[in-house]
Amino acid sequence: MSVANLFFQQCPFASVASLSSLSPFSHSGPSLRVSVKFTVSCSSLASPVTVLDRNVEKKVAERNEIRLGLPSKGRMASDTLDLLKDCQLSVRQVNTRQYVAEIPQLSNLEVWFQRPKDIVRKLVSGDLDLGIVGLDTVTEYGQGDEDLILVHDALDYGDCRLSLAIPKYGIFENINSLRELAQMPQWTSEKPLRVATGFSYMARKFMRENGLKHVSFSTADGALEAAPAMGIADAIVDLVSSGTTLRENNLKEIEGGVIVESQAVLVASRKSLIHRKGVLDTTHEILERLEAHLRAIGQLMVTANMRGSSAEEVAERLLSHTSLSGLQGPTISPVFCKSDGRE
Repeated sequence: MSVANLFFQQCPFASVASLSSLSPFSHSGPSLRVSVKFTVSCSSLASPVTVLDRNVEKKVAERNEIRLGLPSKGRMASDTLDLLKDCQLSVRQVNTRQYVAEIPQLSNLEVWFQRPKDIVRKLVSGDLDLGIVGLDTVTEYGQGDEDLILVHDALDYGDCRLSLAIPKYGIFENINSLRELAQMPQWTSEKPLRVATGFSYMARKFMRENGLKHVSFSTADGALEAAPAMGIADAIVDLVSSGTTLRENNLKEIEGGVIVESQAVLVASRKSLIHRKGVLDTTHEILERLEAHLRAIGQLMVTANMRGSSAEEVAERLLSHTSLSGLQGPTISPVFCKSDGRE
């Protein structure tokens, strides 16, 4: 069950004024594996939300339209559009060069195509109300911001993991776990473990929580796998899907080195859910459509003709086979022949 299911079951028809405390994403333990452990709750009006910076609250009230941010390029973008289409929420874009579109089934909703990291930043700033991005992006660029709420934490696409990888050769040849890496005597304040990554926030937090004190970070985007071979870094922290690219560059993941398991998630601004008219209802409708589609995947309806003197006889025969009986029992209808109209 997704997080927002809990939220809407607790406050199914609550007014905006009654929603005053929504918990941000969090995690426990040394790893940032936060894909399913989130809570959203309701409480009294005595909430920090009511004493937020007045300029921020004023900004929330400046516009009436609801804004949904979607990835603008890449596999995540196409998969997101496909998912929404399967949920009968097709995005209509007049011009592919435009960054704004609409979903006709959702009134007063604007779709804005943005870079994933910009979606998270604009959710925090109040320029967007909802967004679909990877959990890794939410965690890295949201950095624990209390205004970000995971509405649905498992949209079943965009699967990958943010992982620490080291060379297979040299001083790392026999290092196969994070614990062994942390215990290597080579790392000192004068000569720290050099890590290249595009996820400096999560990487620093992960290293600190796992006892690696002497670590330096260099920010890099793209082709990180080449950094150790070029002598730029000792290790990398990057997104991994199949692991083929790591293996082809003589790198390996190690035990305990996965920082976060990621997939596409639906994120909302807490301020928008509370203060902006219509956001809660729109979020509820999107969530219901997503859940209906995701739960229907793998479900089939089987229709077949069977001979029998009565509906009761056919039902009895079907119920004798567990695999054919259905959830509550079979639905039986008479078949009328085309030639003479008889049953």
